[in-house]
Amino acid sequence: MAKAAKPKKVVSMEEALWKSADKLRGSVEPAEYKHVVLSLFFLKFASDKFEAQRKMIAEKYGDKFVDNIAFYTKDNVFYLPAESRWSYIMENAKQADIAIKIDTALHEIESKNASLSGALPDNYYSRLHLDSGCLSSLLDLINGIDLQKETDKDVFGRVYEYCLKEFALKEGKGKGEFYTPKSVVALLCELIQPYSGIVYDGACGSGGMFVQSMRFVDEHKGNKRNISVYGQEYTDTTRRLCKMNLAIRGISANLGEFAANTFLNDRHKDLKADFALENPPFNQKDWREPTALLDDPRWSGYKVPPVSNANYGWLLNTLSKLGQNGVGAVLLANGALSTDGDEYEIRKQMIK
Repeated sequence: MAKAAKPKKVVSMEEALWKSADKLRGSVEPAEYKHVVLSLFFLKFASDKFEAQRKMIAEKYGDKFVDNIAFYTKDNVFYLPAESRWSYIMENAKQADIAIKIDTALHEIESKNASLSGALPDNYYSRLHLDSGCLSSLLDLINGIDLQKETDKDVFGRVYEYCLKEFALKEGKGKGEFYTPKSVVALLCELIQPYSGIVYDGACGSGGMFVQSMRFVDEHKGNKRNISVYGQEYTDTTRRLCKMNLAIRGISANLGEFAANTFLNDRHKDLKADFALENPPFNQKDWREPTALLDDPRWSGYKVPPVSNANYGWLLNTLSKLGQNGVGAVLLANGALSTDGDEYEIRKQMIK
């Protein structure tokens, strides 16, 4: 008697995408995985949404409107030129110049959609010199993900967060960008309740604090138009991921003109925010030169935060960005509450 076939394991979309990252092992540095995979997934996601919108426009308004960009942007759908569509990428997936075609596709999408300005990789895949066979296999895996079956409106965000979590676990919390668990971010939002006003994050990473702030507004039947977000990120590639993460959800943000160190090149010097949400790097050492930033206005009236640890530099930076009635929540290591010396004096002064 023949054995019954084992039921095929159902692999979640998140798992499928994570498997696709493993295709890059040995070809790309582990810290690059997230940028390569998430940008390609964004391309697939944006293209699927575009094709669905294009079909709807043709059926409702006729073919003459299918290339009218306004008919896409009004519904938070990115307009994709022909060479940026996933179908074109897959038609050319086996070509030796597929990396150049992907770079061109991302460049053209950004040029046609103002909200994506500065969000997508610039000649990234060409510069990595990825093996074309490896890249083709990765495209095949992502191509097998059927986004149209998904009912979750925030499917890209869901997968995005899953991948960042897995990358953070794989790299270790001391490497790359540290991932803040969504449950912790949600708790911070519940504590400060950012219903309306300006929300600031001086170490915004991939934008998780901003996304959760908008979720809080949605869940409490507020109006997202009453929220403005301001942030800063040190790493250019992470800043791009943040812009992509926010743009796909229709969240506009001021992240400064470019990536920069918040302490050495503050892009929001005069900001007075209503709320601040931050998870800065824990126990950051040598964050300034011993003679640098001694007269910085952010710690005017306080002791100067020590060079050996930036925790209180982050706290005072956040405090300086809050308006008179502003409220902030900053996630720090436990040791920040048991320090002595100048940090103890700063803590005492803040409480007073």
